[in-house]
Amino acid sequence: MSEESQALMLENQRLARELALARAGLEDFTYSVSHDLRASLRHVNAYVKVIEEELGEQAPPELRKHLATVGQAAAQMGRQIDALTELSRLARVELQGSVVDCGQLARDVAASLSLTLGERMVEWQIAPDIAPVQADAGLIRQVFEQLFANALKFSTSRASASIKLTWAAQGNGFCALTVSDNGVGFNPQYGGKLFQAFQRLHSAREFEGMGMGLARVRKIVERHGGSVSAHGALGAGCRVSFTLPLAVPLA
Repeated sequence: MSEESQALMLENQRLARELALARAGLEDFTYSVSHDLRASLRHVNAYVKVIEEELGEQAPPELRKHLATVGQAAAQMGRQIDALTELSRLARVELQGSVVDCGQLARDVAASLSLTLGERMVEWQIAPDIAPVQADAGLIRQVFEQLFANALKFSTSRASASIKLTWAAQGNGFCALTVSDNGVGFNPQYGGKLFQAFQRLHSAREFEGMGMGLARVRKIVERHGGSVSAHGALGAGCRVSFTLPLAVPLA
């Protein structure tokens, strides 16, 4: 074995050890989130119920309101723990790679979401010639579900929502897929926060959600070696682009 080959082997072994340590650390984090934090939440909920039962009808209205707020905050924290646990699992799930027809996958997701829209007017425009990619079909379906759901949610104020999926080859073995809408958009000054956990650019009173959807999208895309970005402006819609490896490099 040449010195160069031996050095490469040692470097690969070092990287494998670092990866194993990182995964072990992630397992510890997931266990802590799933068990230790939940135990504390159970105590909070239990004592709220004890106080409510002991006070009964004699509790002042203001105190009942405060206890209800504590209960709601605990429930929200439980949902956040669930979301963080699921996000951490995405870093460990084994990818089931296959050739994926993103165009057909996107049309299937759009058709499924359309069944829930009632009389709402939505124009779907999905490029007919999207090149196949090499990816985990189940995870990429989740990407389209999240991006299309976001586009629908943030365009509810429009008389007719317009949601488009376009694509372009990048010349490096990847293609970029872009979901755009004519919704409320966002302040581009804060666009960098969109893909972080629990980050929201609109208040919960305006639009429901915890701000985890795009964090999941980022994690899934990065697991496939791609990247994701968002562009938009207030009142001018939003465009989210993500890259995936092509199944067959284009000439």
